Amino acid sequence: MSGRSSSIKPWGAGVALLLFAAGGAVFWSLPRSNIPEFRSVQAEWIPSDAYLLDRNGEVIHEQRVDFSARRSPWMPLRTFSPALVKAILAAEDRRFHDHGGVDWRAMAVAAWETLGGRKRGASTITMQLTALLDQRLARHGGGRSVRQKLGQIGAARKLEHRWSKDEILEAYLNRVRFRGELEGVPATALGLFGKEASGLDEAESVLLAAILPSPNVGTARIARRACAIAKAADFPLDCGDLERRAEVALTHVERPPPAIALAPHLARQSLKKRGEKVRTTLSAPIQRRAIQALEQQLRGLKGRNVRDGAALVVDNHGGEVLAYVGSAGPDSRARQVDGVRARRQAGSTLKPFLYALALEKRYLTAASILDDSPLDLETRTGLYVPQNYDRDFKGRVSVRTALAASLNIPAIRTLILVGLEPFHERLWNLGYRGLTQDGEYYGYSLALGSGEVSLWEQVNAFRTLANGGLTSPLHWLADDAPGEPRPLIDPRAAYIVGSILSDRSSRALSFGLDNPLTTRYWSAVKTGTSKNMRDNWCIGYSEHYTVGVWVGNFEGDAMHEVSGVTGAAPAWLEIMNGLHADLPSRPPAPPEGVIGRRIRYADALEPEREEWFVAGTELAEVTAPEAPTPRIETPADGMIIALDPDIPARNQKLILRARPARAGISFFLDGRPVGPAEAPVKWSPEPGGHVLKLMDDRGRTLDLVKFQVRGMR
Repeated sequence: MSGRSSSIKPWGAGVALLLFAAGGAVFWSLPRSNIPEFRSVQAEWIPSDAYLLDRNGEVIHEQRVDFSARRSPWMPLRTFSPALVKAILAAEDRRFHDHGGVDWRAMAVAAWETLGGRKRGASTITMQLTALLDQRLARHGGGRSVRQKLGQIGAARKLEHRWSKDEILEAYLNRVRFRGELEGVPATALGLFGKEASGLDEAESVLLAAILPSPNVGTARIARRACAIAKAADFPLDCGDLERRAEVALTHVERPPPAIALAPHLARQSLKKRGEKVRTTLSAPIQRRAIQALEQQLRGLKGRNVRDGAALVVDNHGGEVLAYVGSAGPDSRARQVDGVRARRQAGSTLKPFLYALALEKRYLTAASILDDSPLDLETRTGLYVPQNYDRDFKGRVSVRTALAASLNIPAIRTLILVGLEPFHERLWNLGYRGLTQDGEYYGYSLALGSGEVSLWEQVNAFRTLANGGLTSPLHWLADDAPGEPRPLIDPRAAYIVGSILSDRSSRALSFGLDNPLTTRYWSAVKTGTSKNMRDNWCIGYSEHYTVGVWVGNFEGDAMHEVSGVTGAAPAWLEIMNGLHADLPSRPPAPPEGVIGRRIRYADALEPEREEWFVAGTELAEVTAPEAPTPRIETPADGMIIALDPDIPARNQKLILRARPARAGISFFLDGRPVGPAEAPVKWSPEPGGHVLKLMDDRGRTLDLVKFQVRGMR
């Protein structure tokens, strides 16, 4: 033994010492991986999306905010498709559940084949995961160095001691990188196949597994690899079909739309940081119902040039927004426009606030008589001749009928009583902040909704009526505290206006008894249609909710014969019915200072009924004031009109006007009919003396004037 020992050459000991020193140097220079806890890796994974939540924590919108990579939320292992897990293991690590982090058998085979000139990987899923967790172990450029490989082996063995197999596989599936911007199986499943990783079938699973080793190779190679994986996983798949499906999946990789997209306009306002979750006051079921109601109505109006719609649902008590649909409609050309905030002409929807102001000031009661007959008003821009929506006039009507049936001329007469500036100030205080000019700028047409308003403003203004005249801001973020209510409208006037807006029989004069404004529970509602049918509105409230709907076209082109009742109202009714499927809505109790009286009209103008009055204005019998006899306003009796020789005769017209103008009266000039006097008549003057008569439909002369026209010289 000693002789054999003494035979060792000194240089051999030196070589051994050098090898030992070199091995030690390599060992001590290996990257020292600090293996993190599984839960910390899970917690540090931040998806590229941010999330809008409803009031109960349900996701109602996903929005991508990080475009450097696409990452989906972390998925637990149990939620992945079983076919996918089987395919990944068959492709990447068949003995995953048997080794301790390193598959030595696979490494030996890989080393042998490398010596033979063929490259073959032998990294286990655990080893691949260590490179995902520690960038020092990741492959850069031409592959891993020996030093990195040894470090990866050491880290994999440590990882297997710290984590369970399920944790390793779960982390791998969530973090493994694929082609392009896709990171993790959940994002890749959406990007390639448009579905969640929980729903991948066998063919999709093997294709996804086939992409892993070389994400950017051609579809033919991936299809061949997928076919081999299918055989290894014992999936009965046709290789030709796999090639076709690979072609479709890999040539149409795109950024998938959000899996949940119920509130895009609010999401754009609030979601800024990846992974953040913003809780709102919205209710996911109510939001879905509002979207469905609008889309269904817009599909029905497709043939009438209606493309867009918006809806807003709020809780009356606290002002929380329950549904916010900024845009709906399968044919919309401008989905990015927020129809809740965009301002459009209000139509007749402002009338309730006009009459409430008149009731407050005691200029009118709900039983007062207004004249719905032709009216023309001198304004600074010319003659203003308002018309009713149906181009008809109803004669003398009560305030209740005028508001419920949305008659225009009585509203103009009420505005004359109230005054332009007081009405404009009331609208401004209600929150209509688009009315930036003074009342004189809008003129009498303000009563008919010529000003531009938003659905957000409309709904909160009607909510003020629902709350008995108390106003407070709306809010849609869960962390925002409700605003402090403040009185704005006299609660007595608010109650009486609500009574009118809920009156089906008074509404019937214009809308009939069977219409989408009629609910089986108590509700108050008003429609509006802007000039040339560009906008439809329907806003109304119940005991608990205020709902507003707008339909039209964001580009501003007119709809074809669509009114508030046929356009916005059916969607309003569908939303409101859904809210009250199992919830009653009771009429409000009259506030202090409101008195109910049985009234009759002396001339039976309207049927007897129960009516509400502000205390001190009540009466039992209503006597309509005697209507003034129409007179000829122009030309005046004895007028001499001289024609100007420098102006073409066709451009010189004489206006024949009666006041008050109303239906059933006509002009007769020199014994010949000229036309109805319910609106001004233009007449081409003829030299000579003339007699102009104003006659009723019974042939009686109501007024007569004589005038002369002197010819050109």
